[in-house]
Amino acid sequence: MQIDKAKLPHYVGHRKRQKEKFLNNSSCSFSDYELIELMLFQLIPRKDVKPLAKELLNKCGNLNNLINSNQENLAEVKGFTQSVFMNLKIIKEIINRVLAHQVLNQNVIGSWSALLEYLKFNMSNLRIEQFRVLFLNKKNILIADEIMANGTIDQTPVYPREIIKRILLHEAGSIILVHNHPSGNAKPSNADIDLTTQIINACKTVNVSVHDHVIIGKGEYYSFKTNMLL
Repeated sequence: MQIDKAKLPHYVGHRKRQKEKFLNNSSCSFSDYELIELMLFQLIPRKDVKPLAKELLNKCGNLNNLINSNQENLAEVKGFTQSVFMNLKIIKEIINRVLAHQVLNQNVIGSWSALLEYLKFNMSNLRIEQFRVLFLNKKNILIADEIMANGTIDQTPVYPREIIKRILLHEAGSIILVHNHPSGNAKPSNADIDLTTQIINACKTVNVSVHDHVIIGKGEYYSFKTNMLL
């Protein structure tokens, strides 16, 4: 039996054309929603997924916000499924590992911009405060990145003695302190400054230096060292 192509849904030919265009090294010409649409092709067969791709992007504003969005927020979009969420999380983790490979076991002082990209990707969209410590050896090689505490929207409980324990475990020569401000404003609070001083004093007892304290905001960051607070 011969198929009447005129009666086929319009998206059948569209899918084929988009896939061929992408595979023929034309990926850079794709808009953001078209990339999401390509992903949805693999998850939702026999359906026009362009409206869903556009709605997901409109809901979040950009690709970065989309892959960092939570399931509850995206569930408000008609047509959204757990499989779609799973694939967004896979994409996020792949990007995270690519960025991590550029800084782990590397001299992070000499590749500062790559370190900031890694930190901003991981922390700029968090809805609660998170405090991390980057442990460096005596050659400034990043040997460990650890989340020391997760808190509320405006504070995180951090204990200098716990940081010292991890320093001794890793035999670190220096550390970099990092936390985020979910409000988006990266400027340090008085509590941030006081905590930094406490940690610096604690580190002196084990002959370890604090290279910097970096605060991650929305699209910005604050360096204690650059701003002469360290």
